Amino acid sequence: MFHEHREVIAQLKESNGYFVTVFEKHNSLDEEIAQMEKNLANQFEIEKKKKEKLRLKDEVYNIIIKHKSEVAV
Repeated sequence: MFHEHREVIAQLKESNGYFVTVFEKHNSLDEEIAQMEKNLANQFEIEKKKKEKLRLKDEVYNIIIKHKSEVAV
């Protein structure tokens, strides 16, 4: 996720506990969804988790952009 922002992600992982929490929750949901799809789980539950994962991805991206703009100033 966001390979073009690897350096910023590494910085945020060292300095921002909230970022780490959101980032790890996103990755955890990714694994959980993959497992659910493999086990042919309820599609409604899978879609619900995918929406939450997307929300977290947006939040991760927003934190990255905010950090980049603060560092650039």
